[in-house]
Order: sequence, then structure tokens, then C-alpha cells
Amino acid sequence: QVQLVESGGGLVQPGGSLRLSCAASGSIFSINDMNWYRQAPGKTRELVAHIASNGRTIYSDSVKGRFAISRDNAKNTTYLQMNSLKPEDTAVYYCNAELWVAPSTQSGDYWGHGTQVTVSS
Repeated sequence: QVQLVESGGGLVQPGGSLRLSCAASGSIFSINDMNWYRQAPGKTRELVAHIASNGRTIYSDSVKGRFAISRDNAKNTTYLQMNSLKPEDTAVYYCNAELWVAPSTQSGDYWGHGTQVTVSS
């Protein structure tokens, strides 16, 4: 059974920084894309950052230049470094990964349970 567990959320003042982590565990053969999404109250879930298996990254316009996604393939972990945080970054942040649990099988889409990030003075 595969689990994605996020950590690192919390309360931070505007202009501050947080680093989120997402560790995938269980029966994992290989991980392809890893993503961070967020969902603010009353809004739909949106893609914040994406990192491919080759390290290529994509960011939403709202976080470009402030957030940085990275991954440690040896640890099956992805990170989201968030700098210059704004009140509008307040949301539940979710980790998502496409991965295979065994060779020659179809990949699956897995989600963590989310971690709350609140930016407020």
C-alpha cells in the first residue's frame, strides 16, 4: 500500500518562508511526476508546482519566482520551498505523485491528505 505524507505546514507571517515535504512510502517501484496542489476555502484545487522525473519544473504564475520544487529520488520525497509568502497563499497544500508499484504495470495517481499553510499577521 502506497502512502504520501505531507509535513511542514503551519502559521507564518507575510513575507516569511516555509518548506513543505512529501514522503512517499510503501510498495513503490518508480515515481514519475510529483506535484504540489493547493486548495483555499471556497476555491477549486489548483496546481502550484510540478517536477518531472528528469527534474524539469513548472510553476503556476502566482508562485513563480517565490516557490521552488525539488525532489530526492533516493528518498521518494518532494519538497516545496515557499518564500515571500502572501496571505493569498493560505490554503491546504496537497502532494500528488504518479508512480508504479511494480514493473510492467499501469501507473497510478496518489494523493496525500494535505497540510495547512496559513499566512497571516
